[in-house]
Amino acid sequence: MGNEIFDLSGRVAIVTGGNGGIGLGIAEGLAAAGANVAIVGRDETKTAAAVERLRGHGVEALGLAADVSDAAAVDEVVSSTAERLGRIDILVNNAGIARRGLLQDYAEEDWDSVVDINLKGMFLFSRAVHPHMVRAGGGKVINIGSMASIFGLDWAPAYGASKGGAVQLAKNMAVAWAKDNIQANAVLPGWIETDMTAPLPEIAPERYALINSRIPQRRWGVPADFAGIAVFLASSASDYVTGAVITVDGGFSSF
Repeated sequence: MGNEIFDLSGRVAIVTGGNGGIGLGIAEGLAAAGANVAIVGRDETKTAAAVERLRGHGVEALGLAADVSDAAAVDEVVSSTAERLGRIDILVNNAGIARRGLLQDYAEEDWDSVVDINLKGMFLFSRAVHPHMVRAGGGKVINIGSMASIFGLDWAPAYGASKGGAVQLAKNMAVAWAKDNIQANAVLPGWIETDMTAPLPEIAPERYALINSRIPQRRWGVPADFAGIAVFLASSASDYVTGAVITVDGGFSSF
């Protein structure tokens, strides 16, 4: 058994929030393994740059703009991807936002926006790709959770709730869609250097120091650290892995 079990040549992936951060790290890993990739992001400049990077791997790449919480927009992205790239085999539900605040002071509109993008978007995309994966004979869904999927945070109630939901949604899909040869899993990033986490040293220096002190590998992760796990979960190497929750955190959750 060689590297062919990780070969994604001819497969088509959709990566939401794929124009930067963890999403782009995942998209590059899939492209390097041979997959054609459609990335979904609302910043057109970032998306155009990401598409060029992906095409550098010798694959087809699309950049599509959509509000992931809008069902009609999601359906249009999925239909366009299938029409232009021929099929859909892989979905990475990565798009997400955070709104900081204490639960007792949290604004309803902030709750709605976070849950709509982080969790409702996963539901809408998963529902939309299902018939395409059935048509293709199977598929792979990867939900991107967080350490907040398993640890409580005092400053991010909607984010934590939505990321906990990402795990349970993956488990539900794993059970419901096993008959369709669709595997669904959740990946939980630890503390990763992205635009979302960049302000932390300034706004919460004590928390930042505490985080650093309990990462056994003594470094924060980078988006490229997600290429390998994404290829594994998107390829035939993981055909008997479904409903799993996998941390990519440098050992943070083991401390």
